[in-house]
Amino acid sequence: MGNKPIEKGRRPVHPGEILREDVLPALSMTIGQFAQAVGVTRKTMSMLINEKQGVSPAMAMRLSRALGNSARVWTNLQTSYDLWHAEVPIDIEPIAWKDVA
Repeated sequence: MGNKPIEKGRRPVHPGEILREDVLPALSMTIGQFAQAVGVTRKTMSMLINEKQGVSPAMAMRLSRALGNSARVWTNLQTSYDLWHAEVPIDIEPIAWKDVA
């Protein structure tokens, strides 16, 4: 650990982008059709696909069941995206822990 700046690297893809660019075209589905298949409103799906909201654990479960993959795929994508955007160089000195007897 140290106080060196974080190298952010390439921006991770938002899960909504994957749905919009890869999943919906592969399934030949509209947002409304996909929302119905996943069991959410069109507005909810539109918010996700247009990257206005993230994947919640509940949405990850819905996506995994509908698409036949793991919910962890979706939560890991979301976590990577969120952490990348949250990482900023922070100038904080580590707290000195005292020995507890």
